[in-house]
Amino acid sequence: MTNVLHTDDIDLHYRERRAGIIFLVIVALFTAIDIVEDAIEGASLLHTITEMAVVAGSLAGVVYLWRSTVRRYKRQHSELSSKLVEVNRDLEHWREQSRQFTVGLSESIEKQLKNWGLTEAESDVAFLLIKGLSLKEIAEVRETSERTVRQQAAAIYAKSNLAGRAQLAAFFLEDLFDTRTRKG
Repeated sequence: MTNVLHTDDIDLHYRERRAGIIFLVIVALFTAIDIVEDAIEGASLLHTITEMAVVAGSLAGVVYLWRSTVRRYKRQHSELSSKLVEVNRDLEHWREQSRQFTVGLSESIEKQLKNWGLTEAESDVAFLLIKGLSLKEIAEVRETSERTVRQQAAAIYAKSNLAGRAQLAAFFLEDLFDTRTRKG
């Protein structure tokens, strides 16, 4: 894949070309004004033709810079579009893999919660605790009181022989991380 320019490089390139176009338009404009004044004053034909050549050259430069800028942006757009398609393809692949792992993890967690003998309500609370919701948030989601959720959380910790939320989450998530990141 062709290297895509960074935004700063594109902006600098655009500013340089824009400055060139503006400069050439100003040259053409002032030279055209000078041609009119020279015609009024009766300047020589050679002088007028020379100034017309400057106007024509300036306008040709404007057209050239404009067209090359448009071509460059079309090429960059094409490269960025190709890169975006590639990134989206990679993202979709990662999402599909992630979905498969998430389903497997959810099934494993569910199995362990059953092994601990949790009720359905306790299992729901356990999932929400692992996700990181506060007791208040869990109560709102489950449309129950915070006191009930607190009692269910205590039952979960007792049945699992875990000290609290952190150990509950660690029980399921610890093995997901690469062993190279662990110290010990």
